[in-house]
Amino acid sequence: MAKLELLSPAGDMERLRMAVLYGADSVYLAGTAFGMRAFAGNFSPEELPQAVRFAHSHGVKVHVTVNTMPRNDEVVSLPAYMEQLQDAGVDALILADLGAFTLAGKYAPKCQRHISTQQSIANYECATAWHDLGADRVVLARELSLPEIAEIRAKTPKELEIETFGHGAMCVSYSGRCLLSNYMTGRDSNRGACAQPCRYQYALVEEKRPGEYFPVFEDEKGTYILNSRDMCTIDHLQDLMDAGIDCIKIEGRAKSAYYAAIVTGAYRHVIDDLYAGKAPDPVWLDEVNHVSHRVYSTGFYYGYPGQYTEHSRYIRQWQICAIVESCDENGLALCSLRNKFSQGDPLELVGPDSKPFSLEAGKMTDLEGNTLQEPRTPQMKFYMQLSKQVPAYSILRRAVDLSAK
Repeated sequence: MAKLELLSPAGDMERLRMAVLYGADSVYLAGTAFGMRAFAGNFSPEELPQAVRFAHSHGVKVHVTVNTMPRNDEVVSLPAYMEQLQDAGVDALILADLGAFTLAGKYAPKCQRHISTQQSIANYECATAWHDLGADRVVLARELSLPEIAEIRAKTPKELEIETFGHGAMCVSYSGRCLLSNYMTGRDSNRGACAQPCRYQYALVEEKRPGEYFPVFEDEKGTYILNSRDMCTIDHLQDLMDAGIDCIKIEGRAKSAYYAAIVTGAYRHVIDDLYAGKAPDPVWLDEVNHVSHRVYSTGFYYGYPGQYTEHSRYIRQWQICAIVESCDENGLALCSLRNKFSQGDPLELVGPDSKPFSLEAGKMTDLEGNTLQEPRTPQMKFYMQLSKQVPAYSILRRAVDLSAK
């Protein structure tokens, strides 16, 4: 069995760098148009070739989302855009629109064509039909169970790759195709601008009693009747492999570089342990709890996941303090500040291919050698003494509960 591909989000260059260094096999990102995350940083025409070169230099493939449903006035610019993506060295295009798919075959023939989950592929006949049209991979509908996926795998051409979501936010609407955001806020979720109104707390107002709000209860727990939990499958990767999945995707192009690093690193180590025939190290199974997340579920893989109706708030129990930019053999680290902390504070450090370990914030100085008790200016560079040499792009973090109350 081929090794499960780990596909990580890259909303901008910093997040791409973290995903690559923390173990992604491939990354997915967007240019400045036709992507389903309009509020991620995304990549300009000048940045995209740089991103591809960096990823390829580390043996990592680049997939670009072209998965909105373009209107008539946008279609005219697709051929030039696809030629630009191919010229940048992009490995694959993630497509949802049949017209865009056809144009990609004509104007970016060197790029693989992957069919987005926006197409809601839920059976083997549909998957095979896309393969017959020239698709190299299908990203299956998120609503499928593992037995359904296994049947699709068994009844589709072996050359057709199957990708599914493995971790991240879930949408209340079928395969993410929702009109609620557009209706309520004018921000179209199908064009990358979702305002997430499914996370709002709703009440009922009777027409003749304006201003009188009646709570809407699904059950005794609360009123978040549209709220979806986040997906986490890190404890179930063997089952995903056994179902014949070729690639799992981590959702989160709009999330932080810290998220991209920690979640990618966790899944990387568990996948590697499983393929080495070892039980996954519990430290990596726990890492997914060190990022901001909603209450976890396993999606639809084992049946209907149920909703979490108490609240829609994120659980935030850890905060990034600084990024290590370099570190000498004596443990003297050049760091870049993200959130302030003080000498003597209890911290954790986790890095590319290195386990988290606890430490106390050591002696710190600015670049001129002046002693710092507490670096304060965001992004400022400073030196900090560590107990040992650590890899560049290691992360210093601290336990602090920032969850909304």
